[in-house]
Amino acid sequence: MEITTENKANKGGATRLVAKEYVIPFILITSLFFLWGGSRAILDVLNKHYQLILHVSKTQSSLIQMMVYMAYFLGALPAGLLIRRLGTRVGVITGLLLFAVGSFLFMPAVNLGSFYYILTPLFVLGLGLVLLETAANPYVTLLGDPKTSASRLNIAQSFNGLGCMMGALMGGQFFFGNSGAEASASIAVPYTVIAVIMLVVAVCFTFIHLPEVIIAPPRRAKAADAAGGTARKALGVAFFFGFAALIAYEISEISINTFFINFMTDDGFMTPMQATWALSMGGLLLFMVGRVVGGILMSRVATEKIFLACALGTVAMLLLAMSGLGLFSKMALIVLYVFESIMFPTIFALSIQGLGANTEKASSILMMSVVGGAIGPLALGYVADHYTMTQALVVPLSTFVIVLAYAIYSYARRSRA
Repeated sequence: MEITTENKANKGGATRLVAKEYVIPFILITSLFFLWGGSRAILDVLNKHYQLILHVSKTQSSLIQMMVYMAYFLGALPAGLLIRRLGTRVGVITGLLLFAVGSFLFMPAVNLGSFYYILTPLFVLGLGLVLLETAANPYVTLLGDPKTSASRLNIAQSFNGLGCMMGALMGGQFFFGNSGAEASASIAVPYTVIAVIMLVVAVCFTFIHLPEVIIAPPRRAKAADAAGGTARKALGVAFFFGFAALIAYEISEISINTFFINFMTDDGFMTPMQATWALSMGGLLLFMVGRVVGGILMSRVATEKIFLACALGTVAMLLLAMSGLGLFSKMALIVLYVFESIMFPTIFALSIQGLGANTEKASSILMMSVVGGAIGPLALGYVADHYTMTQALVVPLSTFVIVLAYAIYSYARRSRA
């Protein structure tokens, strides 16, 4: 079944967050956000775990994130091509299977006894993740009125936040809970469980039909194309600026997640287990709540206004975190999560807004922005190894300034419309 959608006004006057006929597909796809959020959050706990057990440097431990996000970068365009040719359901199933294969590979990799052997399963796991996200993110934006696309994606992504919170908490309990910082639990155990879950979900999606949503270009877009290149030039600036902002956001978000535990523990302020609780029940809980509240607010308040306020908040919180004010600086890094929570889905939705038939192609290009997740931890880890964790926060601060610039641009662009 293929469903064609157009930018039409709701005849009843009210705007539904999710079109009635798309409620079930929305629930099914949203469940995937939870699954990959939890499995990815374990990596942030794993980073500190390997620093303690194998005595690798912060720069070396950042290779964990680098391998996953390099897979995102290299797999984004092929993932988009596969989904355009074979459909969302095939993309989801293939992503789940690749994720399961990568998770199962941890078992032989861990038994080989070297930190570097785990990088291969991480890369395969990343290929599965990029397929899932390339399929799910644009699909969710199309399941209703275009005006509520950012709100809809924020609601779906809030379940990603819930998954991250649960994944970090369970990972911390597994690695640090039994014998403190020197726990030597094998990473193969949680990822073998995850692999089995992914296989079960893949089987479920094999028997579930997802409607393929095809975008019909709105009449005004057709008229603009016929009139000339002015509208396309403006749209191009918005898209590529959004792409740059997404890279900057990924550098900030992933580098902070990766070294959050280090920031809380390097000066003896917390133990690794306490820092894991602060991450999961503090930062990631605020992240999830922020996405839910942000998604609701965006159905009532202009998306660009909320985006600008949050961009200002992230810069302010990082400046406070770098100020060396003890508890206040630690709390600032936790509070930062609520401000950054809406950024990825909001930038994503604003960047593909109005692209019509090019939406899937554009979304696969935007997924390449996660290369920032490979750059950020490596850069922050290098600075932290040579200076301090506090000084290393200049890395996410500088890239959040770029996000702020895009928020200002988006707000000004909306005001001119």
